[in-house]
Amino acid sequence: MIGWFIAIIVFLLLYSAQSVAIVWIERRLPAKATAWVFISLAVPVLGFACYWMIGRSRRVHAGRNISREYEQAAERLSICAESVGELGQTGMLQRDQLLGLLRVCSGRPVTLGNQVKVLTNGRETFASILEEMERASHHIHLDYYTIRDDEIGRKFLHVLTAKAKAGIEVRVLYDGIGSVHLSKRYVSELKQSGARVECFLPAGTALFKRLLNSRNHSKIAVIDGKVGFVGGINIGDEYLGKDKRLGFWRDTQLRLEGDAVYFLQELFMKDWELAAKERLPVNAGYMPEHDPDEALQEPVLIVSSGPDRSGEPILETAFASVTAATTSISISTPYFIPDESLLAALGSAAKSGVDVRLIIPGIADTQLVLWATLSFVERMLAAGVRVYRYQKGFIHAKVMIVDDLLAIVGTANMDMRSFHSNFEQNAVLFDHGTISRLKQDFEQDLLDSRELDLESFRQRQAKEKAAEAAARLLAPLL
Repeated sequence: MIGWFIAIIVFLLLYSAQSVAIVWIERRLPAKATAWVFISLAVPVLGFACYWMIGRSRRVHAGRNISREYEQAAERLSICAESVGELGQTGMLQRDQLLGLLRVCSGRPVTLGNQVKVLTNGRETFASILEEMERASHHIHLDYYTIRDDEIGRKFLHVLTAKAKAGIEVRVLYDGIGSVHLSKRYVSELKQSGARVECFLPAGTALFKRLLNSRNHSKIAVIDGKVGFVGGINIGDEYLGKDKRLGFWRDTQLRLEGDAVYFLQELFMKDWELAAKERLPVNAGYMPEHDPDEALQEPVLIVSSGPDRSGEPILETAFASVTAATTSISISTPYFIPDESLLAALGSAAKSGVDVRLIIPGIADTQLVLWATLSFVERMLAAGVRVYRYQKGFIHAKVMIVDDLLAIVGTANMDMRSFHSNFEQNAVLFDHGTISRLKQDFEQDLLDSRELDLESFRQRQAKEKAAEAAARLLAPLL
């Protein structure tokens, strides 16, 4: 009898200790801690083991010194803004404080010598990237979360292998989870052509190092160190609308030319050093000096987050931008699972009279994530945020537009995984013409969406509310 009593006491102590350990380790992220405590209490031992192996917030230290060397080289080569006045007629007058905050959050300067082209779907994006790769004379660097061995993937393969055989340096990085279905044949053909190919944190390695939760969500292409691409589009046929269930795929990618490309290159070189254990020299043609060009006048700031950086620069720049708004905030995102600070900022902006509009998917690529997204909608509607569900197909664009001040486009979703766990990169744009173009695209997306009404939304079925509530508990992990 005493033995059973002691066993029960020990079990209860261990049962409580797992929750205490999670709360302590994740004390900076209480929502994440709550989700893992729920799992560990629901499935004792196994739940905590899963947290310990794949859920813990961890920093990646490899390559940090190398990354700083790349950053310094990029800064040295760039023409950078020191004050708002240098940004030109961008609506940023009297916003020196915001500009300074963005620089501090990102850890990078605003580069002035750029030209930006907005690409609004996979067809435009793939055509532009393939064209630039065909013209490459020194190197092609691709850093993607997902690469597929399908029709568009084969087109990329054809160009990459041809350029590699012609003596052009080709390096391809793909994520171990996002590209888990990439065929060995595809990788073999690339390597046989002379291209260098590396998998970023393969599933087995990531599990062993307890970094399975930290994914490289990049969508970066850099050609000759002069032209770069960043945004929401991976390499796969679904981005051309060929997924029968999702249909038309609405996304946004940027073609950048000029000094901002130095910082995309820096991100690639850092990722390459981490995955391939190869240090690329900064003076070997990867960061060439850019010739003065009157067409390259747009200011751009590259912001990145990840377990290799301190703080949460993506979240911090988004929060700073939202709190700076005076007239309007326009957001499109496939996954809306923000943390409490951003939820409060958006709600406060709407209550203060700022026109806040949010576009989320009408159909989901992942139902659990959509339920989690919908769990936040009622609070947003009650605060006065106008929420729309996209009807034309699936919206995957990751865009925020604040007044006429700035726009943010990149790889990061409006969710806690992008804010706290993944390797992500965004471009902050200040040019009035580019912002106007993004606004036009957003207005068209509104026409292709259905606005939600608070009273009608509150009347949804009980089973839908239950599914949303359950998904809300797991939201920080999605």
